[in-house]
Amino acid sequence: MTEPQAIAPEQDIEKARRVLGQRNLVFVGLMGAGKSAIGRLVAQMLEIPFVDSDHEIERVSRMTIPELFAAYGESEFRALEARVIKRLLKTGPRVLSTGGGAFMNETTRSMVLANGLSVWLKADLDVLWERVSKRDTRPLLKTANPRQTLSDLLDQRYPVYAKADVTVQSRDDAKETIATETVAAIARLEGGQETVPTS
Repeated sequence: MTEPQAIAPEQDIEKARRVLGQRNLVFVGLMGAGKSAIGRLVAQMLEIPFVDSDHEIERVSRMTIPELFAAYGESEFRALEARVIKRLLKTGPRVLSTGGGAFMNETTRSMVLANGLSVWLKADLDVLWERVSKRDTRPLLKTANPRQTLSDLLDQRYPVYAKADVTVQSRDDAKETIATETVAAIARLEGGQETVPTS
């Protein structure tokens, strides 16, 4: 088995940069899909800044995401999230990792599709559960059966996430491999080629 590449081929990097232009590369997907981890690596490969919308929300509100959910509820949180993402989309290029529910908000989704290039990190339930069950910090999973809740979220959200410009399969593999595949998928957009999700 070959070692995972730490960096995408230069040709793919150059093409991906041209495809992106001055836009933000916006990662969407369910909690545990790897949006922050993969997003950081892709930002390093493309040599552009990385920002996590959840961290930015926490910075401007001076509250954690769980505290915001508890104090204001999900709808108020989504409104704040939409305002933060709108501001972040105004300058680029950079890589933007979003919270799992951000793309489900019609206002946020429209802004991302109009002003950014979106990448859906698609992961199977088992992969997601293995990752999110290790930490007790997910407000939406504070239910009697968190795995079932996650499964329900997957069923509700995957048809909407599928509207993203690019789909990349997130799986139990090296982060560098997934990041390299993401850069390659963006690079393929330059020739107007259809991007085929990796199996």
